Amino acid sequence: MKKLFSNFKGDAFGGITAGIVALPLALAFGVSSGLGPSAGLYGAIFISFFAALFGGTNTQISGPTAPMTAVSMVVIAGILAVNDGDVTKALPAILTVFLLAGLFQIGLGFLGFGKYIKYIPYPVVSGFMTAIGVIILVTQILPALGYYPKDDEVFVEQFKPQAEEIILQNILKEEAGEGILVLEDFKETIDRAKNISQEDILKESKTLAAKEASGVVGAIKVLPKAIQNINWLEVLLALGTIIIIYGFKRITTAIPSTLVALVVMSGIAMAFGLNYRPIEEIPSGLPVPNLSIITNFSFGMITPYIFTALTLALLGAIDSLLTSVVADNMTKTKHKPNKELIGQGIGNSIGAIFGGIPGAGATIRTVVNINSGGKTKLSGMIAGLLLLSILLIPGLPGLASSIPAAVLAGILITVGIGVMDYKGLKAIPSLPKDIKIGPLKLSSEVLIMVIVLLLSTFWNLVYAVGIGLVIASLLFMKKIGDLTAQRSDVKTLKEEKAWADEANFPEKLKEEVFIKHLKGPLFFGSTSDFQSLAAQIPKTASTVVIRLGRMQYMDQSGLYAMEDVLQELNKNNITVLFVGLLKQPRYLMERIDIIPDLIHPDHIFLTFKDCTTWIKNNVKDKY
Repeated sequence: MKKLFSNFKGDAFGGITAGIVALPLALAFGVSSGLGPSAGLYGAIFISFFAALFGGTNTQISGPTAPMTAVSMVVIAGILAVNDGDVTKALPAILTVFLLAGLFQIGLGFLGFGKYIKYIPYPVVSGFMTAIGVIILVTQILPALGYYPKDDEVFVEQFKPQAEEIILQNILKEEAGEGILVLEDFKETIDRAKNISQEDILKESKTLAAKEASGVVGAIKVLPKAIQNINWLEVLLALGTIIIIYGFKRITTAIPSTLVALVVMSGIAMAFGLNYRPIEEIPSGLPVPNLSIITNFSFGMITPYIFTALTLALLGAIDSLLTSVVADNMTKTKHKPNKELIGQGIGNSIGAIFGGIPGAGATIRTVVNINSGGKTKLSGMIAGLLLLSILLIPGLPGLASSIPAAVLAGILITVGIGVMDYKGLKAIPSLPKDIKIGPLKLSSEVLIMVIVLLLSTFWNLVYAVGIGLVIASLLFMKKIGDLTAQRSDVKTLKEEKAWADEANFPEKLKEEVFIKHLKGPLFFGSTSDFQSLAAQIPKTASTVVIRLGRMQYMDQSGLYAMEDVLQELNKNNITVLFVGLLKQPRYLMERIDIIPDLIHPDHIFLTFKDCTTWIKNNVKDKY
C-alpha cells in the first residue's frame, strides 16, 4: 500500500491527464460499436481501474481501443441481426460474449500464455491493424456526412417487402413452437398477421436498412446516397474536429488535441443553437450490473460466438502486451505478461457485467500517463475514477449527451488514420521476394499482410486473423523444411564435406559405409527429403551411419519417417548405426520400439570414434 502511494502527485496528474484523453475516445468508441456512448464510458471506467489494480504493467492505462471496438462492432451487429435489431433483446447475449472474452483472458494469464503472444507474426498484426484503420475510417464517413441509413425514408422503403416476409416467417415460427399445425390453420396465421402494424414493418425495415449499410462493404454501397443527402452542418462539425486535432498538436502537445477539438466544436454547436444530431443520452449515477447476463443466459445463445470471444481475448492480449512493451521502454521497467493478462481479463469481465464494451492497454493514453508523471498502478485507477466522476457530478451526463455525433465521427476518423501500420506499409517495396506463384515472384510477408488486410476489411476480422496465422505458419514451415533439407543433403562420404572427426575414417571402407549427416530438426516440413535417403544409398554400401548429434528435435511426422526409412534399410539387409542420438529423439524412438526392434542398442554410439572402431571390427572391404 505504501508503494502504491509513493508517487501520489505524479500518479494523480498522470491519471487525470490520461482520463481526460480517454473521455472523447471512450464516447466515440461506444458510438462506433453500436451500443452507444455510455457503453464506451462504462468500459473505460471499469477496465482502466481493474486492469491497473490487478495487472502487471504499473503505468498502463486501459480502456476501449480501435482494434477491440472494431471486433466488438462485428459481434454486436451479428447478434443484433439475429434479434431483429432490438438492442434490449440482444444486449444479454452481447455482454455475455464480452464477459466470456474477459474470462478467456484470465485463463490465458493463469496458463502462462503471456510469453507466447510474441510469436504471432508481424505481417498478421500489421495487416490487421491497417484493416482496423480502414474499417473505422470508411464506416465513419457516413456519420461525418450526416447520413444515417435508418433515417433515409426512400432507402428504408425498399426494405418493406423483405420486412413483411421476415415478420411472417417469425409468426410461422411462433406457431410451430406452440404446436399449431400451420398448414391446417391459416385462420390463426391471418389473425396474428392482422395485429402487425405499419410501425412494426417500419421498425423491421429500418433494421434491414442499417444492416445493409453496415461494415465497409455496406458503407461503400450507400455512399452515393450519402453524397446525395449531405448534411453540410454535420460535415463542417466533423471537418472542424479533424482540423483542430491535427492543427492543435503543432501549437502544443501538453493539452490533448482530441479533448480540445471535442470542447471547441461541441461548444460552438451548443452556443449557437445549431440544429445538429447529438449522441445518445448518457445515464447519470452509478452504473448498475446488467443481471440479464445471468437470468437470460443459455449456452445456445453464445455457442456461435465462442471463437469470436476467444479472438477478442487474444486481440486484447496482443494489444495490451504491445503497449506494455512501449511502457517498459519508456520507464526502463519490466512488465509481468501473465499478470497483465489476468488484470485485463478481470477489467473486461467486470466491464461487461456493467454494460461496457471490451478494451485493452491503450498506447497513447499510457504514453500520456508516463509523460505526465505516472509511475504506479494508482495512475490507471485514478483515470478510471475520473471518468466515473463524470457520471456522478450533476449536469455533466446531460452535457456529454449534447455532444454532436459528427464531432465523434471526426475524432474516430483521426483514430482510423492513426492506427494504420505505416511502418509495415513502407517496408513493402524492400521486403525480399521469396516465393513464386505462377510467373509472379512475391514476398511471403507482403502476401500475408495483404491477405489479412483485405479479408479483415471486406469479409470477417476474426476469420482473417485465423487464415493469416495458418498461411504464415505454413510458409514458415516450408522455409524451415527447405532450409533443413538444403543443409542436410544426401551425399556419400566421398562427396560430402567430412566433419572434423571423420578425417581418419578408413579409405578402403568408404564404398561399404554410407554416412548421413542430419543437421537440424526432423519434422513434418523436412520428412520428404529424409525419406529419399534409402533410394540414394550406393549399391556398394552395406552399412549406413546416421549422425544425429545436430538433430535436436523430432516430431511425430519425423518419427514415422525415420521408422519407414529404417524398415526399408532393414528389408535390404543394410545395417544402420546411430551416432550422437540426443535425449528427445531417443525417447520418442523408444516409445514406439524403433529402439530396440529396428536399431539395436549396441548400434547406438556416443561418438563417431566409437562407431569407427565397431565398423573396423565388423565391416569387410569388398570393393
